[in-house]
Amino acid sequence: MTIAQITGTGVRLRAFHADDAEALAAGLNDPLSRRFLPPVPSPFTVTHAERYIAERVVATFAEGGALYAIADAETDELLGGIGFDKVVPARRQAETTFWVGPWARGRGVATAALRALGAHALGHGLERLELLTHWDNPIGQRVALAAGFQREGVRRGAQPGPGEQRDDLIVHARLAGDSDEPAPRLLPDLPGGELTDNVVRLRPLGPGDVDFLTELLSLPEVVATSVPPLPPTRADIEQRCGRAEAHWLAGTRADLVIEDAETGAPAGDIGLFYQEPVTQQAMIGYSMLPAYRGRGFATRAAQLLSLWAFAETDVARLIAGTMPSNLGSQRVLEKAGFHREAYLRARLPGPDGTRVDDVQYLLLAEDLLN
Repeated sequence: MTIAQITGTGVRLRAFHADDAEALAAGLNDPLSRRFLPPVPSPFTVTHAERYIAERVVATFAEGGALYAIADAETDELLGGIGFDKVVPARRQAETTFWVGPWARGRGVATAALRALGAHALGHGLERLELLTHWDNPIGQRVALAAGFQREGVRRGAQPGPGEQRDDLIVHARLAGDSDEPAPRLLPDLPGGELTDNVVRLRPLGPGDVDFLTELLSLPEVVATSVPPLPPTRADIEQRCGRAEAHWLAGTRADLVIEDAETGAPAGDIGLFYQEPVTQQAMIGYSMLPAYRGRGFATRAAQLLSLWAFAETDVARLIAGTMPSNLGSQRVLEKAGFHREAYLRARLPGPDGTRVDDVQYLLLAEDLLN
């Protein structure tokens, strides 16, 4: 069987060679590769790799799919693997997967390979190529977006997970007529990974923040102003922290931790929720630990986030709401430049099936200049 080579930026997609077996075994034994790829034998030995090259690759091509080695364009060193299967001829679509060995990560290898494979496959008969990623695989999602794949939604229970669990997978897809330029993002990354005024620092929420966020969101006064006013379970918080980067990449929300810039200690959380991209309206919400209230941290955080939103996104209206009795939050918003705009009766779910009123505040970009 002759496999055509595909050239990408700095990489070449080629047939697997017998002498790739050792590097292939090392790559598929890597914990990150194993976490996000379909199950393979554990440990994945050189013997397994040899069988993979001799049998699995051949069978995949025979079934209408493809499995390529990702090789360095200069040295021919094996860097990873990429391909597509689950071909549906009637729809002219398939599903792609890739992996990159730990020795080759951080060099744009996956993006270059996925862009090259996409151009080849969509130029030779396929009309749609899908890439499915786990929620906690933001690296894979970034690769998809960088290679021109657009996020479409979530496929529930799409892949067997640990034990009896089934994992939801995020769907990205590229069509034959799509550009291979990076897919646009509603919420870009923070410049330098953070926002700071040297008193407070805002950084993205992540998996390591579960204990802090559990403490914060379990405070009775925080629960009382939450929507709905119920304490989240630890599983809820683990999911929120684990999926925060995926939501940011999707452009739906940006969750951040407010830190004391001097000590690095977490002081609270703040989020931007892009609910209405069509009308360019977003909302912010925040909570603070008791030790940091009354020190201006929430106001500073709201100002930093607002400045970023107006400067780096297409948000034109930024709103925030508080309960009528929450005078402290109203003072925070007013000091941050927001103006009271509306009193919305029975807008939010309250305790025990009741409804509560909401005082809504608004900030426009020009307000920050006055």
